[in-house]
Amino acid sequence: MPFKLLVVAAACLSLGSLGLSPAWAADSPAGAGAVISAEGRLAVKHEKIRLANGFEVILVEDHRLPLVAFNLWVHAGPRNEAPGQTGFAHLFEHLLFAGTKHIPRGAADQIVEAIGGTDANGSTNFDRTNYFFTLPANQLETGLWLKADMLGYMLDKVDAVALANQQDVVRNERRQSVENRPYGIVEEAVYQALFPEGHPYRATVIGSHADIQSIKLDDVKAFSRTYYRPNNATLVLAGDFNPAEAKKLVQKYFGTLKAGAPVPEAKAAQPVISAERRVRVTDRVELPRLNLAWHTPAMFQAGDADLDVASHILGGGKASRLHKKLVYEGQLAQTVQVGQESLSLGSVFGIEVVARAGKSLDEIEGLVDTELAALAKTPPSEAELQRALASIETQLLSRMEKVGSLADLLNHYNQMAGDPDFVGKDLARYRAVTPASVQAAVAKYLAKNSRVVVQAMPGEKVLAAEVATPPMPTGKQPALSKAEQAQLNAAEPWRMKQPKAGKALALSLPEGKRFTLPNGLAVVHVAKPGLPLVSASLVLRAGQLSNPAEQPGLASFTAAMLQEGTTTRSAGDVADEIANLGAVLTTTSGSESTSLELSSLKSKFKQGLTLLADLALNPAFSEAEIQRKQAERLGALAQQREQAPAVAGMLAAQAVYGAGHPLAANALGDEAAIRATNAAALRQFWRQQYRPDQAALVIAGDVSEAEVRSLAQSLFGAWQGDASVAASKPQALPPVRSSAARVILVDKPAAPQTALAVVQAGPRAADPAAAAIKVMNTALGGSFTSRINHELREVKGYTYGIYSNFSMGREVGMFGIRGSVRTDVTGAALKDMFAEIKSMRAKPMNAEELSRARNAQLLSLPGMLDTNRVVAATFAGFWSLGLPDSYVANLPAQFAAVTSASAYQAVKTHVDDAKLIVVAVGDSAKVLPQLQSWGRQPLELRDASGQLIKP
Repeated sequence: MPFKLLVVAAACLSLGSLGLSPAWAADSPAGAGAVISAEGRLAVKHEKIRLANGFEVILVEDHRLPLVAFNLWVHAGPRNEAPGQTGFAHLFEHLLFAGTKHIPRGAADQIVEAIGGTDANGSTNFDRTNYFFTLPANQLETGLWLKADMLGYMLDKVDAVALANQQDVVRNERRQSVENRPYGIVEEAVYQALFPEGHPYRATVIGSHADIQSIKLDDVKAFSRTYYRPNNATLVLAGDFNPAEAKKLVQKYFGTLKAGAPVPEAKAAQPVISAERRVRVTDRVELPRLNLAWHTPAMFQAGDADLDVASHILGGGKASRLHKKLVYEGQLAQTVQVGQESLSLGSVFGIEVVARAGKSLDEIEGLVDTELAALAKTPPSEAELQRALASIETQLLSRMEKVGSLADLLNHYNQMAGDPDFVGKDLARYRAVTPASVQAAVAKYLAKNSRVVVQAMPGEKVLAAEVATPPMPTGKQPALSKAEQAQLNAAEPWRMKQPKAGKALALSLPEGKRFTLPNGLAVVHVAKPGLPLVSASLVLRAGQLSNPAEQPGLASFTAAMLQEGTTTRSAGDVADEIANLGAVLTTTSGSESTSLELSSLKSKFKQGLTLLADLALNPAFSEAEIQRKQAERLGALAQQREQAPAVAGMLAAQAVYGAGHPLAANALGDEAAIRATNAAALRQFWRQQYRPDQAALVIAGDVSEAEVRSLAQSLFGAWQGDASVAASKPQALPPVRSSAARVILVDKPAAPQTALAVVQAGPRAADPAAAAIKVMNTALGGSFTSRINHELREVKGYTYGIYSNFSMGREVGMFGIRGSVRTDVTGAALKDMFAEIKSMRAKPMNAEELSRARNAQLLSLPGMLDTNRVVAATFAGFWSLGLPDSYVANLPAQFAAVTSASAYQAVKTHVDDAKLIVVAVGDSAKVLPQLQSWGRQPLELRDASGQLIKP
């Protein structure tokens, strides 16, 4: 559950701006759910039915992929919580996964993984709780069986043990997402200043330790009887199914569930602030932060859309007013974020500015006030308005690309607007926005005397008094009373058996067609007709491994500079052009590669790709822009030091790769290297590493092969690179000097959790046993139901989540287990983790576990490649790893061939408990005795940069 509420942002678009034509309609070859109606408006073709018990079902037939998304909304969230029960709705979300009458605890997640499910999770925001997964199309009945049991039969089995376990898990989530995260308590302070005691939004979604721990089993049962009834829930099915069959199955699984009493209406008056409220919070951060927040109109009410647009004008990316004023021109701020958080009981408009080191929050606040006053006095330009709408336009279409997010969008509209096909009316709201209405909304709602101001400063983190974690209940749990049994849904023995799958599906994976330009640039085209969206990824084999020893961070610095101007475009021109296109364009550098990624509407793709080509081929490396980027990267270094997981990861890399290896250094570099970077160094790296013979362009989406060939040739055909550089030998890669097993402890005083990274050198991507390694890892720690996560989260309640993975590169690899555990159980968690590793190495998996882990990889492949951006990035990634063109097509056969013996050999070869290096970042005063008691040696104390601290 994300701590900050994510709200659907939909914008009003003209059909011309969407790049839509009458040909893109209900009878399009893709069979997309989004269509243009006869009236010429964007709509979603759907059917809504209501069962006799009040259960709503919305069907969206969409045959683009052999997948079905199941999206269940229960219309209850924190707005429905009783006083003193903050966090209850979110805790209940967790409990709904804890087992039902017909599906034992933990089995539902195992079933979803075993049949190839993806996007399986739940979330809670202030106004609702949702539960979702996407399954292969032949598992329609199994998906309905699972969702119906969650809604109708959880009360039969929930007990004190399940409650206590999930209380531990949720409290660990609070520690991880609020208390041990930089500025987490600051966000909470904003809501506490905005809302009075008793208002359901005051405590944020997560709630407090005291309230979470105070929940009793009787409270759970009462909440379920009130809100978790079919007459207070809606299911959206979106994807590849037969509607007639789906209706029969919905009636079978949901039709006999008992309706509850009418649900009480959630009511809470929106507070009125008549005088500015100022709060100062100290936190263990290096950079100060300013938060401004106002009460604004509720979702879909007058003014809501205008303030959405205002948030883009003020803080929607590099072209926004506040970014230009504070980050670019003034160099006072590290980041700026602005948003209209639209809610049912009244919305919140927020501005968040992280200051650069040594910069004044008061000065920043004064400049923000100047920009707000200007917008309240003078309407924005028509260009600013259209830029904001272009960005929101792309966001909306992107939500309709994936069946899971399309289903969630309809559920959102259904609850918040009473109409699942509200998209057309929503667009009309934005179509009505004018420069004058934006000005009026800002002037009316964003006044100084009606806001909250929270300044976060470096200092001690002040948390509420510790709430003890009770021991797990033991003994036999009491049986349900006769009164409770009478309220349960009727016993239907046929529900005990998991439905059979439909006809086996042929795995349908996207196919890429590859050709090479005369200059050596590889081009891959992946056709994905349907929505008018296209994504591209230009990937270069130039990453951290290519950094000179004396210039750590140079690869990522070079990539970061690409958007800061070309020989014909200034940095401001680049930012404005991206915003005008409504496109998303990113430049990132990793361990072994650098990527430039673009996603846009089809109608704007040529312009976007032209810009991407200019960034890659003609960077300016202006000294003025380099100085700005140096300050930004120094700020990023400071922010890294605040984050325990980031520190653990950096020290883990140092320990695995050893001194002198490029991957042992921070990807950002160090302060000295950042300050020393100049145009000559950047240009030399670019000349040496940015070459067409070491690059690939992948384009995926609604675009033809002929268009791809034409664009690639016209934009990249003249790219030649430096012939003298191309003829030189590549830099020799230093050997990995992985140190012996040891424990490294970094002190983070008063931290409520310990961040762990348990690592060793690992295999490369081309390893012949790669498929067996991935299947083995799924069972060990790579999935929610894996041995490590199950034991530490679901059994012991030590963590919100802890997972293992293999990072298999072209030249090097690493195995790692990462997560955060409660401070007082750090030693116990490590003992249990190592016990699971030893158990995995002791004997091969049984047939059931192997089948589940193998199918989790094999059958989920279509669901893992379901958007243009993911497809483009995946094919680009495989190319950069040196894998063959046929790699994607061969994946099903590779996974199907994994046996218990080959998976066992993988763990014996690549996960050795005797060689693992443990990095722990936490409160040394509490953690050190636990590690000493554990007894693993040697035990080292280091600072956040990796320097050894002598006892």
